[in-house]
Amino acid sequence: QVQLVESGGGLVQAGGSLRLSCAASGTTFSRNRMGWYRQAPGKQRELVATITSGGAAVYADSVRGRFTISRNNARNTMYLQMNSLEPEDTAVYYCILYANRNYWGQGTQVTVSS
Repeated sequence: QVQLVESGGGLVQAGGSLRLSCAASGTTFSRNRMGWYRQAPGKQRELVATITSGGAAVYADSVRGRFTISRNNARNTMYLQMNSLEPEDTAVYYCILYANRNYWGQGTQVTVSS
């Protein structure tokens, strides 16, 4: 059974940084494309970034240049380094593993104060 567990969220001031982690189990992690989504209150869930099994990354325009997605296949873990955070980045962040069906983590709250 595939499980994804996010961690690393919290409260930070604007301009600060956070690093999110997504630990995967129950799957051959290294073969799967993975990604991060976020959902702010009252808004639809939106894509933040994705990363292929080989490490190729794609970013949403709103985070490009500030966020960096990475993965450590040996540790079955994906990361999202978030720098220069803005209040508009406040959301619940979810990791996703793309497979025959998609798997989601439970989410981790990121709150950026102005």
